[in-house]
Amino acid sequence: MTHVVSESCIQCKYTDCVDVCPVDCFREGPNMLVIDPDECIDCAVCIPECPANAIFAEEDLPPDQLAFIQLNAELARADGWKSITKRKPALPDADDFKDKTGKLAALIR
Repeated sequence: MTHVVSESCIQCKYTDCVDVCPVDCFREGPNMLVIDPDECIDCAVCIPECPANAIFAEEDLPPDQLAFIQLNAELARADGWKSITKRKPALPDADDFKDKTGKLAALIR
């Protein structure tokens, strides 16, 4: 099992989780982070760090977010989605978007 970044991260991209990850498993896209399932060691230290509550253990992922298991794996290997190892500012309107739902269409690949 691995951890998964869910829809809540889209349009937010808080990077608090990156600071605590001991294996650098996060990948950064234009408006979201994902977790590389091949790198994640299931330590769970990232979960409480996320202000958008966007990170779940795979087995705890809400049913409406199950597609994000495959999406994280796919995007972690996508061109342009590079490893992020240091915290940086969230997107400018992150606080406005962190509690919104239905953001998948806004994902920039």
